[in-house]
Amino acid sequence: MLAGDSSRKSLEAESYRTRFSAWTPISNKSLNKQLFQERVALISHWFDLWTDKQRQEFLFTIFLRCSKSQLRCVQDWFSERIHMAKVDFSTVLPRFISLYIFSFLSPKDLCAAAQVSWPWKFLTEQDCLWMPKCIRFGWFLPYTPADNEFGAWKHHYIACVSTLDWLTPREAAAIYDTLNEPKTEEEDELEETQREKCIRRIIWEKIILRKKELFKVRPPWVSGTRCSSLLKPKCQPRLSQTVRERVGLHEALEKQLVLASLDALPKRSNISGRHSYPLFSKKNGHGVYKNGDSSSYSFQPHFILISSRIPAYEMVVESVKVGVISVVYEHSGITLESLLYLIEKALEGRKVQSMGIFSDGDSREINLLQGCKIGIKNLLRPDVRNFWEKLGSYVAAEEEGGHVDIFVPLGASEAGMEVLSQLAQLTGTFFTAPTGIATGSYQHILSDWLGPPRKRAPPSIYFSQSKLQTWSSLTDFLEDSLKPVRKQLRPLFKELQKSISGRMIGQLMFDTMSVAHVLNNQETAQALADGLMELSEESSDRPLEFLSYFLLKKCGKKSKDLEGNVILTKCDPKAAFNGFMKEGNITEDNSQDPKSSLSKNDLNLEALLKLESKLQMDSAEKRTRVVRELLQSERKYVQMLEIVRDIYATPLKAALSSNRAILSAVNIHIIFSDVLQILSLNRGFLDNLRDRLQEWSPAHCVGEIVIKFGSQLNTYTNFFNNYPVVLKTIEKCREMTPAFRAFLKRHDKTIVTKMLSLPELLLYPSRRFEEYINLLYALRLHTPAEHIDRGDLTTAVDQIKKYKSYIDQMKQNISMKDQLSDIQRIIRGCPMLSEVNRYLIRIQEVAQLHCCDEEISFPLRLYEHIRDLSLFLFNDTLLVSSRGTSHTPFERTSKTNYQFIASVALHRIFVEDIPDSKYVKNAFILQGPKHQWICATEVEDDKFLWLSVLQNAIKSSMEK
Repeated sequence: MLAGDSSRKSLEAESYRTRFSAWTPISNKSLNKQLFQERVALISHWFDLWTDKQRQEFLFTIFLRCSKSQLRCVQDWFSERIHMAKVDFSTVLPRFISLYIFSFLSPKDLCAAAQVSWPWKFLTEQDCLWMPKCIRFGWFLPYTPADNEFGAWKHHYIACVSTLDWLTPREAAAIYDTLNEPKTEEEDELEETQREKCIRRIIWEKIILRKKELFKVRPPWVSGTRCSSLLKPKCQPRLSQTVRERVGLHEALEKQLVLASLDALPKRSNISGRHSYPLFSKKNGHGVYKNGDSSSYSFQPHFILISSRIPAYEMVVESVKVGVISVVYEHSGITLESLLYLIEKALEGRKVQSMGIFSDGDSREINLLQGCKIGIKNLLRPDVRNFWEKLGSYVAAEEEGGHVDIFVPLGASEAGMEVLSQLAQLTGTFFTAPTGIATGSYQHILSDWLGPPRKRAPPSIYFSQSKLQTWSSLTDFLEDSLKPVRKQLRPLFKELQKSISGRMIGQLMFDTMSVAHVLNNQETAQALADGLMELSEESSDRPLEFLSYFLLKKCGKKSKDLEGNVILTKCDPKAAFNGFMKEGNITEDNSQDPKSSLSKNDLNLEALLKLESKLQMDSAEKRTRVVRELLQSERKYVQMLEIVRDIYATPLKAALSSNRAILSAVNIHIIFSDVLQILSLNRGFLDNLRDRLQEWSPAHCVGEIVIKFGSQLNTYTNFFNNYPVVLKTIEKCREMTPAFRAFLKRHDKTIVTKMLSLPELLLYPSRRFEEYINLLYALRLHTPAEHIDRGDLTTAVDQIKKYKSYIDQMKQNISMKDQLSDIQRIIRGCPMLSEVNRYLIRIQEVAQLHCCDEEISFPLRLYEHIRDLSLFLFNDTLLVSSRGTSHTPFERTSKTNYQFIASVALHRIFVEDIPDSKYVKNAFILQGPKHQWICATEVEDDKFLWLSVLQNAIKSSMEK
């Protein structure tokens, strides 16, 4: 009993044990809970009696004592029972700040943000956010959005992205033969070791493979006989595709194999396994083969070669007379060997009485082909020399009246005269060229030509004078008009020869222009325009009498100008000497006085003295004419720049100062600042020339004036560097500013602006340097070597020539960039083509074939047509694309579609010819590291031209 009581008391004592105070039991939960509730009620009563500041202090003390879990519990309680107010920054901040924040998002994030709310959707679809993202990739909107149109640039971005072909790195490596993955040093060493092993192994595999291939194609039972060479294929067996894919070729070995494949290609004499040129039984002294019966070729025609580089060349082709053989060739995508092939095919073994070459060029060199300018530096190169020697062999001898006429003003400079002299020495044929300089046009071909006087001038031998004169005076306008005509008619004429399609287009243009009246109308319109301008300035009460008097005065002035027309000619010393000798012989025959003191030697000496004095007088007169032509052309050039200042810049600045601004001050500065600086520079140059010519004599100098002008050409550098920005600013302001659009509409192409627009007027600075260099070369030509101005002229020529090369390089870069952009746009899935120094050489349309059985020899192989291909040959790569045709309902014309297939570097292409057989013609093989294409052209000429250009491009790429 006592034991039980003691145990009960101990449990009660244990239950009433306290912690921290006597009022907090440990083990008795009910009492503990009761005490806790009482204390909470007490503290709550105290909390109710406290002030707000006391309550805040109490809460702050409690929260400082809480752990993280307890604070998280408080946070969860508040989030469940009390909704926190969240403010959208786009509804609080100004709109431009919100747009600036959204501009840092990627297109994907912008699309996600557009799904948050309507305000965010409205902001994230603004054009100011999406337009920079489109322009960065060159995706310009093809139309101007309306005022109420929303999200146009976003929709355009999504449409452009949806057409892209996305490739994984492995897929890109399979197509482009590149894998842009960084490699460590260990991987590089391992790869180098494997490459060395592969080089040793590939040599043995190549030897074994070659033996097997030769054994397969070896004709049976005729080995060692004379007939075996006839049955041997005319192409080298190519390296197996599987072997090439299994091991990488060493660069040096691969280069040797590529060069070997090029050497195995057929030449001009045995293309496609047979002679592509007609063979003749006899060969004359000049190297032209003829038949035994020469009577059929007793008539020697005239031949003219026309380059497609000539502006509006279709008009030139239409101007060719009946009976003259004409050949039009592409300036790009052709070689000298291919050009000889076209000439030989057109002549068919005949000799010609005269041959004309109508191509682009200047007074120093002939721009015959793309990348092949014939000048003093490269004239003795083997391929160039061989071309001219063979070309001269097609022309009759000089004793028979044969000559070659080059429609390039080579006779207007010393360098051009040297080119003609060397060509005559190489070929033994007489070469002639125009001596005139016509600034800003092609009218130099209508000036005097080198050589003795003939019954007909060279242009009248080949062309109709009226049509050629029309073309030469309206070259730039005709070229601009023919660009859309070519674009529309190209699908219809693509299967015709270049000369036929060019003649058809030229005839269409001539018929449309009414050629019989175009020159008279042009001169009359110009005279009337000048008269109306004078009438507006004078404000006469009798306008008809004033206008008639002005036209009469202009007609009289025109006749005087024609009498003193500037024609720069080069006197032929041989013809002049013969003329003086004839005069001396006549004098000797008429003098019957035996006591005459003049012997024959004295007559010859007197003739030489007269010739020398006449040449000096001609040189001084021509030098004066060149200087006057320089002054006159400079005056016209400054007048065109003053039109930009007076008609455009001055009114816009006046509107800006009168608080009725059409353009902002920044845009006016961008467009006109450089042009006005050029005007100031050339105005000073014109004043210096005018002052010098007021007291002009042959002893005076102009070289120092040109040198001073050339030292300030940094003004032109600023203009040409900003020229693309100026044009873009004009177009942007025209599109965005209605007042500027109306301003241009009032002033562009009016009588005051010479029927030109503002962008056309800004073209004059770039064209002026071509005129400067031609005039300076002509001036140096007619300046004697002992003249004091000779050295300054040489320095001035070097200055202007160096700056002109800079302008030409800028033009070439812009043209190449636009050409590559056009190609990239028309080919679906095409990779980025824009690279430095890359340009298009030729486009060839072929059919892709598939060999049914490659185990049999070439003459017995059967092929099937798979699809059509287009081969785009650049100077460093070959782009292969498929070609398809799509037709529009109810229309006859079709549209060509291109799909990218692969691109191969030129130095990795193996080219192999397939001899013609009963089953295939005009076929060849292109083999790259990953792909192989068996191709065939429509006609044999296309195959030869393509292989010739491809061979030349591959060799050029390997030499770099």
